Amino acid sequence: MILMTSGALKSLAVSVIENEFKAIQQLSAFVDNDFIQSVQAIHQSKGRVIVSGIGKSALIANKIVATLNSTGTPAVFMHAADALHGDLGIVQPDDIVIIISKSGESPEIKALLPMVKAFGNKTVAICGNDRSFLATGADWFINATVDREACPNNLAPTTSTTAQLVMGDALAVCLLHLKGFSEKDFARFHPGGALGKRLYLTVHDLSQQNERPVVDADDHLKNIILEISGKRLGATAVTEKGKLMGIITDGDLRRMLESRQNTAAVTARDICSRNPKTIMADDLAVNALTLMRENDITQLLVTGNNGDYEGMIHLHDLIREGII
Repeated sequence: MILMTSGALKSLAVSVIENEFKAIQQLSAFVDNDFIQSVQAIHQSKGRVIVSGIGKSALIANKIVATLNSTGTPAVFMHAADALHGDLGIVQPDDIVIIISKSGESPEIKALLPMVKAFGNKTVAICGNDRSFLATGADWFINATVDREACPNNLAPTTSTTAQLVMGDALAVCLLHLKGFSEKDFARFHPGGALGKRLYLTVHDLSQQNERPVVDADDHLKNIILEISGKRLGATAVTEKGKLMGIITDGDLRRMLESRQNTAAVTARDICSRNPKTIMADDLAVNALTLMRENDITQLLVTGNNGDYEGMIHLHDLIREGII
């Protein structure tokens, strides 16, 4: 076991980051005609993208597949070793096959490429060796060469796998733009995640789950307290002749009780905050969060298209849904 000081460990970690950062910067020179043609071919293809690799490159292939699928390009992972034992049946006539390898000379890769080409499928190599069997044999070669690994022995795949991942991300983002993939599309593919909820969850979706606290402008203190405590949102709307007039929060009640000796004649109009912050029911819930933060408040009154009071949304609603 080697003992290292905290300073030495920090220096080593920083050197890894700097090594990989430098390698990523150099990748921009590899965005050439082969890269562009690969993107165009995938975009125009009627099939899917099959991404394959072995070892650490297989793990990167899995991540690239996930990114492609989540951004509108159908993709399937195929392990290079399993492909030689039956999984080649995954590949359909219109599919384009991306094969990832650092050396481009692995036995499984050298066996896989000719078989895919024999099927008549187009192939893309993401490889760190431009003279390799894979790079020279594929229809298009995306260069992911790095000077050395971040591993001190220049052995463990570190910088090379980062380079593969970055080139895969670049490919996916280019395809995203070509497809005109929008925020709404992203939300459709991520309905259960916090990111998706930010793009589709509306204020109405949340406010309809709450009760609708409201008092009349002439209601007295007892009714106000009962409404705020009973509806459990920490506030109530105040209306006059059916129109929204203001809001009373539990903080307004506390301040009023501290400042007044006689509360018997107090009505809602006496203590409500006029011109309360509101949000439209069909607005996005994430916009409600922004409005709350900008005004340092925890509730918003919800209104319909005609301006009528529909309900209330609370900060806790946003927390519960993972918007924050």
